[in-house]
Amino acid sequence: MEAVSRAGLGMLKFVEAVMSYCDVFKEVKPKREKVARLERNFFLSKRELEKIQAELLAIQNELKALGDKYEAAIREKQQLQEEAEIMERRLIAADKLISGLGSENIRQFWVQELPLGKWTNDLEELKRRKVKLLGDCLLCAAFLSYEGAFTWEFRDEMIKGVWQKDVQIRDIPLSQPFRLENLLTDDVEISRWGSQGLPPDELSVQNGILTTRASRFPLCIDPQQQALNWIKRKEEKNNLRMASFNDPDFLKQLEMAIKYGNPFLFHDVDEYIDPVIDNVLEKNIKCTQGRIFIVLGDKEVDYDANFRLYLNTKLANPRYSPAVFGKAMVINYTVTLKGLEDQLLSVIVGSERRELEEQREHLIQETFENKNLLKDLEDSLLRELATSTGNMLDNVDLVHTLEETKAKANEVSEKLKLAEKTAADIDKLRDGYRPAAKRGAILFFVLSEMALVNTMYQYSLIAFLDVFGLSLRKSIPDTILAKRLRNIMDTLTFNIYNYGCTGLFEKHKLLFSFNMTIKIEQADHKVPQDELDFFLKGNLSLEKSARKKPCAWLSDQGWEDIIRAAELFPEQFGSLPDDVEDNPDEWKAWYDLDALEQAPFPMDYGNSLTNFQKLLLLRCFRVDRVYRAVTDYVTLTMGVKYVQPPVISFEAIFEQSTPNSPIVFILSPGSDPASDLMKLAERTGFGGSRLKFLAMGQGQEKVALQLLESAVARGQWLMLQNCHLLVKWLIDLEKALEKIVKPHPDLRLWLTTDPTKGFPIGILQKSLKVVTEPPNGLKLNMRATYFKISHDALDQCPHPAFKALVYVLAFFHAVVQERRKFGKIGWNVPYDFNESDFQVCMEILNTYLTKAFQQNDDRIPWGSLKYLIGEVMYGGRAIDSFDRRILTIYMDEYLGDFIFDTFQPFHFFCNDDVDYKIPEGDSKDEFVEEIESLPLANTPEVFGLHSNAEIGYYTQAARDMWSHLLELQPQTGESSTGISRDDYIGQVAKDIENKMPAVFDLDHIRKTFGTDITPTTVVLLQELERFNKLMVRMSRSLAELQRALAGEVGMSNVLDDVARALFNGQIPGIWRKLAPDTLKTLANWMIHFRSRHSQYTTWVEEGEPSVMWLSGLHIPESYLTALVQATCRKNGWPLDRSTLYTQVTKYRTVDEVTERPGQGCFVSGLYLEGADWDLENSCLVKSKPKVLVVDLPILKIIPIEAHRLKLQNTFRTPVYTTSMRRNAMGVGLVFEADLFTTRHISHWVLQGVSLMLNSD
Repeated sequence: MEAVSRAGLGMLKFVEAVMSYCDVFKEVKPKREKVARLERNFFLSKRELEKIQAELLAIQNELKALGDKYEAAIREKQQLQEEAEIMERRLIAADKLISGLGSENIRQFWVQELPLGKWTNDLEELKRRKVKLLGDCLLCAAFLSYEGAFTWEFRDEMIKGVWQKDVQIRDIPLSQPFRLENLLTDDVEISRWGSQGLPPDELSVQNGILTTRASRFPLCIDPQQQALNWIKRKEEKNNLRMASFNDPDFLKQLEMAIKYGNPFLFHDVDEYIDPVIDNVLEKNIKCTQGRIFIVLGDKEVDYDANFRLYLNTKLANPRYSPAVFGKAMVINYTVTLKGLEDQLLSVIVGSERRELEEQREHLIQETFENKNLLKDLEDSLLRELATSTGNMLDNVDLVHTLEETKAKANEVSEKLKLAEKTAADIDKLRDGYRPAAKRGAILFFVLSEMALVNTMYQYSLIAFLDVFGLSLRKSIPDTILAKRLRNIMDTLTFNIYNYGCTGLFEKHKLLFSFNMTIKIEQADHKVPQDELDFFLKGNLSLEKSARKKPCAWLSDQGWEDIIRAAELFPEQFGSLPDDVEDNPDEWKAWYDLDALEQAPFPMDYGNSLTNFQKLLLLRCFRVDRVYRAVTDYVTLTMGVKYVQPPVISFEAIFEQSTPNSPIVFILSPGSDPASDLMKLAERTGFGGSRLKFLAMGQGQEKVALQLLESAVARGQWLMLQNCHLLVKWLIDLEKALEKIVKPHPDLRLWLTTDPTKGFPIGILQKSLKVVTEPPNGLKLNMRATYFKISHDALDQCPHPAFKALVYVLAFFHAVVQERRKFGKIGWNVPYDFNESDFQVCMEILNTYLTKAFQQNDDRIPWGSLKYLIGEVMYGGRAIDSFDRRILTIYMDEYLGDFIFDTFQPFHFFCNDDVDYKIPEGDSKDEFVEEIESLPLANTPEVFGLHSNAEIGYYTQAARDMWSHLLELQPQTGESSTGISRDDYIGQVAKDIENKMPAVFDLDHIRKTFGTDITPTTVVLLQELERFNKLMVRMSRSLAELQRALAGEVGMSNVLDDVARALFNGQIPGIWRKLAPDTLKTLANWMIHFRSRHSQYTTWVEEGEPSVMWLSGLHIPESYLTALVQATCRKNGWPLDRSTLYTQVTKYRTVDEVTERPGQGCFVSGLYLEGADWDLENSCLVKSKPKVLVVDLPILKIIPIEAHRLKLQNTFRTPVYTTSMRRNAMGVGLVFEADLFTTRHISHWVLQGVSLMLNSD
């Protein structure tokens, strides 16, 4: 179109546009109309909507208000529901709490152990106790501070008898009855200790309190090792460390324990405590810059508060210094009779009624657990109550704990009630066996007391329990309990007797059986303590009785004892002094009997006295028969088997031995078990290389330990001989033995030792002790000697005299050993002549006789044999010149051609009853047959002694027994007079103090004598100086002792010894040191003391006495020397060539002497032992029967030049201070006197004749 017409194109476009518009308009217009219509509808609808919305809003607002109201109601409902639930729960809890805690009003809800049902009561009790707490704490503090070291009896006396009374007198509030356990421990803890091995008796509970509660670390005196075992079990879970002061690394171990807070135990402590641990004992804890440490040695060791130190000693009666008591809590754990009785009861019931004992032990354990449970429940409940915050009713745990506690408590309550009933039933059944347990406890104490007699007699409770168990198994069963108990007691008593005797010396065996008898009798209330005290002590009065002795034959002490017996026991002995005075002939006839203890007692006393009271009567008349009478008493009371000790059999010893316990041979002079052990080893298959010997000595320590190690591994026998030579090393041996856990079953360790103080108690307690002694009696001794001589040894010498001389030698060997038992009248020093001496002398005989035979020499070299046997072999042991003189006499009596004289046959000794001679025969069997024909007991005359020597032997044996029994008596309680021990000692001390003279004024006395002082005056001044020292020491110690008894000063060891001596009527050791030797009792010594003062006073005031009482001088030798000096000055003799000789005068008493001799002096107060003096003929004569010692008439001592002294028919007699004569150190000889004799001196030498300055 554009090409045709541009205008047409424009027109076309316009038309097309109008057409397009027309089409669009046709389509749009209806739509617009519709829009308008719709908009109109919209506005109408909108108005409608707004109207409806307004209505809706109004409805919604109303609904919202209703919803809010509903929610508030729901919330209120929920809150009310919750409150209802809480109230319900609280009501239930309150009901439970009221029923649980409120049951105290009924007071029946729970058992008394759980204090819920009695809290009101408890509150009142606590308020009451709060007031009483002052006195309770005072007593408990005193107990914890002071009581540990004492026995239960003394503790009980102090608390109940002394302190409580004192507190009450001062009106200090104190609980009644007062019990330590109420404040310091409780039943649950005591039950726990029991389950850990602490015995349940009161002493052990007290010791448990002291060990755990005391402010100081405990040092336990524990001979039975009960504390050791308890502490081990108690501290086991706390990693307990143990050591002894002998361990080289004990300091390192202690340091580790302190650092890490472990408990530490020092075991086997002796009386010395290493000062290096003083800081630990004293708890010298230091704190610097927040670091807590203690100085140990030269190191600072960090200190842990959990550290505990324990010390334990096996010593039964150690003596610690006051410093130790200040640093440590010394606690006496020594088992009591009652405590041991309870333990042994468990053993018996466990053996006899095992199910009963198991039920009891189970019951004890269950009771402990139940009590523990109750304690835990109570603690838990109280903890919940104490820590509960807010409303208690909302504490679910508390209510739950209460419910649980209530349920369990009811259950436990029933169990405990049942347990209490069952325990009562069991105890009733168990108590049926108590008599046997009591007997066992008595026997253990008898056994353990023997350690006071000899330190080697140590017995452990474990070893005793072994014998106890064996006795239960070996005793004859019986269905009737009384018979069964009798069987157990008889078997046990006899087994303990045998067990004890195996390890006792012969001289102590009767003491052991007598002490056993007395203790058993006292347990049955048959021997009162005052009767026993009189039997042991006699009359201790310092004043002699006013009533004079009616008969010369009765000893002075005997008469004093009769007077005292009449005072003490008027019912039995009240008329005794009158009876003796009125019927002297009847009593003399009885007194003169040889075995008067077995004869009827005069005047019907035999029927009116008990067996023990007869001993008291014998004590008054014949002390020498007391020993035999004690034997009869034991026989009558216990049976003859208790005075017949068992014969030691090596086979039996081997059977009793175990690899874990050594066998200790305690040697006596003349015994050597080595050869017997070798024979036993051969018989049992341990000979040769399986038996090792080692003689101990310097440098053998390592060898011994190596041999022990080898023996343990290979099962050999090892014998260590003479262990006493290396006492300190034995501690190492003890440690080595403790380390042996599983030894070879064949191992046996044999030790030989002399009795020695330092021997370790540990070895002695665990060992089987065997005392080896040479046979007792001439026959048994010779039998033992010939038993060890082989046929070959007798046949090896061709000389015809050899076998007879061997018999003579065996007789001589037996005689020199048997003389020993007669004490000082036999030998001044007891020598250990033994088998080796005999063997060597037999070889000497063989050598010399073989040589004589080969040389066809008919003469026997008697001189050489006498010298080699008497002077070299046997004489070589004799260190005392008078003992060597005896051996020389025996040689002269037994060796010489006269023994083969057929015209006048030789007899060693011969009387109407017996003939000791050399048997005729050529074989060993014939000699043995002769020995077997000899009597078992022999009189002293066989040894050349007087028959009185046996009286002396038995008198000394009785005195030794009294002395030992006194040591075994309790050193507390009342004396026989009924007053307390302290009061009695105080009275004696005051009495002696009142009798003390004033000291001599030496300066004034010296001025009196001027410048011209003679030798005897010098002696006087020296004597007075010594006497003054004694008086000062006596006065001072008596004054201090009285102050100590009054509590003004401490009781030291020295004062304690003085007190013990005064109580026992003996001379205190500190006085003895400053006085001349004496064996007198305190009463007799005080008479002697005053007589000495009287002589010194006379000498000072009136000049030298005309008759010197030598016994009154401290050193009489100095006076005799001064006498020689004075005579030499007067006559111009050389002092070194002058001597003394003596003459016995006709003067009986001092009053008969009217003037001093021209030269020399007269001396009085000498006593002759072993012989009598014929005043008419002025010579020695044989002693009268039963007269052991006689007064010698006044002796004249004359100084003379030695070359002018020519004495004939005189016996050179030693003069000793006391009847103990001269000891091994040569102390005791004063001078030698010359006594005229018509008999050969050999007679008096063998009789042991001597003079003494003091009678006993």
